[in-house]
Amino acid sequence: MSSATSNAVPLLQADTLLEKAKAQTGFSDVGDETLVTRLRLVVDYINSFSLDAAGQEAARDVCLWLLTSRLQFIEDRTRYPIAAEKIERPLFATGEPRSGTTLLHALLATDPNARALRFWEVMYPSPPPGLATSDDPRRALADEDWRDILRRLPQWLVSHPYNDMLGDGLPECERTWAWDFRVVTPTAWWRVPIEMNIGLPADPATQYRLHKMMLQHCQYARPKKYWVLKGFHGARLAALFDTYPDARLIWTHRDPVQLLASKIKLLGELIEGMAGRPLDWREHAATQLRYTRAGIHAVMTDPMAMDPRVHHVRYQDFVANPVATIRGFYEKYDVPFGSDTEAAMQHYLQNNRGDRYGKFTYSTDLIGEDIDALHAEFAPYRERFGIEIEQRN
Repeated sequence: MSSATSNAVPLLQADTLLEKAKAQTGFSDVGDETLVTRLRLVVDYINSFSLDAAGQEAARDVCLWLLTSRLQFIEDRTRYPIAAEKIERPLFATGEPRSGTTLLHALLATDPNARALRFWEVMYPSPPPGLATSDDPRRALADEDWRDILRRLPQWLVSHPYNDMLGDGLPECERTWAWDFRVVTPTAWWRVPIEMNIGLPADPATQYRLHKMMLQHCQYARPKKYWVLKGFHGARLAALFDTYPDARLIWTHRDPVQLLASKIKLLGELIEGMAGRPLDWREHAATQLRYTRAGIHAVMTDPMAMDPRVHHVRYQDFVANPVATIRGFYEKYDVPFGSDTEAAMQHYLQNNRGDRYGKFTYSTDLIGEDIDALHAEFAPYRERFGIEIEQRN
């Protein structure tokens, strides 16, 4: 599906798509009337790529999938007492991309006393997953979706081997906003040859309200457990704690230069794989540097970053002893850390080598900036969290 030019009338028209989704489901409540504004922005963005017919059809299908799922999700809340579910003492992992948060989340998810969101649940949430049987077709459907994703983006397993869990894998919190048209994430849009760089309106309070609705939805009709979650929450802490006052958050910190180089490589490969055409790597690197600077600025200037509900850890310490690092987090907030929890985490580490699909390699040359100057720029951040300049072969 190349971005061939076409004079045909685009298949994608926001109002038409929404009306079609309502007709398909028989439901009309989208839960937020501002949705159509963001839908129009996404549609305009997709149409700017002048996709061929196959690309437009894929984009139309994705939009309808997200819209119908949303309508069904909202309707479920009228059919079942989902809103009565209490979300208590959730645990969140956060940090800049490429700072170990995915492994951290994977280990938290092995805790037998905890519950994590699964891709099949957020991709196909209706009816509530707690009502699903072991042979629910949504599990197999999400597995096949992930096989398709990995066929299209094969390098993703090298940088994120945890994706081999397929539909039972662990989505980031941001994935719960895909059908709110707040993010253009590859796990929703992989079939469409577009890039992911689109600025969509942010409203953290509304986003966390939707996130909490998803947790209630996936908790309904299941035994009570505390949630273990992962997302890039550093710039939204006030809204997170407004929504979950009893949440506890573990935040990993890594040498910004190394995580920036790693992030440039990872996201660049994903963007090229989705769009199906070469990336302007210099522009991409500049964009990621801008995002990294914003993330560092947030942690250095937001007083919420030093809230007692936030536990800061060094990437070096986590990599050296992941289980001990998590045990320290649990003990700080009086979360039981029994032998069964430790055994589950150790078992995961022993059976899931991070390089099982090959070694992910990158170079700081990708940044295209004076590396010594960047080290100097980020020195106050490193000093605050005791981070050494990372030396790599």
